[in-house]
Amino acid sequence: MCAPSVLITFINMMLNRPPDDKPQNNIPTNSTEIPPGVPNSHLCETFMFDGQAELQDTFKYLAIICVPILLCGKPLYIYITRSKAKKTSSQLENGHYTQDIELQNHNTVPTNGEAAVASDGHLDENEEEPFSDVMVHQAIHTIEYVLSTVSHTASYLRLWALSLAHGQLSEVLWQNVLTKSLKLEGEYYPSVAIFIAFGMWAFFTIAILVVMEGLSAFLHTLRLHWVEFMSKFYEGHGYLFHPFCFKTIIDSEDAEED
Repeated sequence: MCAPSVLITFINMMLNRPPDDKPQNNIPTNSTEIPPGVPNSHLCETFMFDGQAELQDTFKYLAIICVPILLCGKPLYIYITRSKAKKTSSQLENGHYTQDIELQNHNTVPTNGEAAVASDGHLDENEEEPFSDVMVHQAIHTIEYVLSTVSHTASYLRLWALSLAHGQLSEVLWQNVLTKSLKLEGEYYPSVAIFIAFGMWAFFTIAILVVMEGLSAFLHTLRLHWVEFMSKFYEGHGYLFHPFCFKTIIDSEDAEED
């Protein structure tokens, strides 16, 4: 009776709405005795633990604060890095550093408008584009990330929908198959009807609720993990993935020795 509604709690948290299921009739939520005429649901607490409302607000405001950090963090870092590189380059041109330091910074400090070259020989994309383009690209990435976060969070509601469908199917099978046979009256006929109804109920429970619903929940969960969850940590571009293999390592070492 006192199971909290996670979905309603999440909606109230995002909309800054007070809890819907407040105790009625001025009954304290920590009361152990149920007065006559008061439903049990009116004695249930809204939150699962003390301080949940403050914790929810803390995480919500932290998420809001992270948006300007996502928007301005990388461009500011690039701007500061470029300013230091230009300052170092001007000092090199004025001869304030020794020849060894000039050789050390030859591959990292851009001079004469050239793009910076990393240690692996690839051009640094941040040095190739102006600062205005960096801001535009970062704004696009920030908007895309925030929208994807909201949509991916809402996409997890499909598991909630599956649980509702599972509950409704369970109720239909119980009420329309097994319960009707239990209400029959007679001497021998109800026993036969219960035997047949139980067989049908067990068959449909295993076939629909266990096999079909279990496969559906597994596929939905796998899709949510692969698309929504993994997209937060992995992007499908860059270096080609090579699985770990001792034979490949040994062959590469033999090729280097030859």
